[in-house]
Amino acid sequence: MTLILEYVAQTTVPVEVDGLIPSNLRDKGVGEIERIPVAVGNQKAPLAEYFRVSGDPADERMVMQGDLSGVHWIGAGMDRGEIRVVGHAGRHLGSEMTGGEIVVEGDAGDWLGGQMRGGLIRVRGNAGHLVGAAYRGSPRGMTGGTILVDGQAGNEIGHGMRRGLVAVGGAGDAVGFNMLAGTILVFGPCGTRPGAGMRRGTLGLFADERPTLLPTFRAGCRLKPLFLTMLLRELDRLNFPFPDSCRDAEVDLFHGDFVALGRGEVLVRAS
Repeated sequence: MTLILEYVAQTTVPVEVDGLIPSNLRDKGVGEIERIPVAVGNQKAPLAEYFRVSGDPADERMVMQGDLSGVHWIGAGMDRGEIRVVGHAGRHLGSEMTGGEIVVEGDAGDWLGGQMRGGLIRVRGNAGHLVGAAYRGSPRGMTGGTILVDGQAGNEIGHGMRRGLVAVGGAGDAVGFNMLAGTILVFGPCGTRPGAGMRRGTLGLFADERPTLLPTFRAGCRLKPLFLTMLLRELDRLNFPFPDSCRDAEVDLFHGDFVALGRGEVLVRAS
């Protein structure tokens, strides 16, 4: 039986639940889980003051219900199991996770999958800024795993990304900023300066309206890359929505960013 945490609090103070992951709860009873301390602002309080707890955590599956947009660090450090958020989620969801799966039925806040190392995060709605990004002062961001955002994501997706796959329905400014490696696919409009400072990696921009690249990118050729076909098949397997017109579309290849190492590649849907 799945563990169910129903958010019942009414507070504007941020609630932080880092460490509340399936592998840490699997051997605990409901009463013990209710006594787990969570951070509420600069104070600590028992989980039961904010969540109604029911079910059984033994199968390492957890459902969190309610508007959790003010609840942060959901699934942070997760290594296995499954978390399903029926509602919105706050910042740092799936931060530094190494395995397992998190599904959010609503929107997610900033730093989704920050410095993620493995596993799968799926957001059915929109996401905030810095998806899969490095924390300020860190040398690299996401180093593995998959992040899928059906809707729009904010600025600096994949900042400092080293490995892994990010696919989003749309992006803000500076997608792939300072990217080291890995793959980011954007199937809708994106903001300014895509790929700024990228050293390696692949950035795919597939909106009908072609984005304006920085002058530090150089045109290569027009092609239908086989690896892109394989990536789209994987997104099909994961039921990620993207336009059918992308399947057979040609792309224009650009190399850059030549203010950095310049070995990155940007794929732009051909006119």
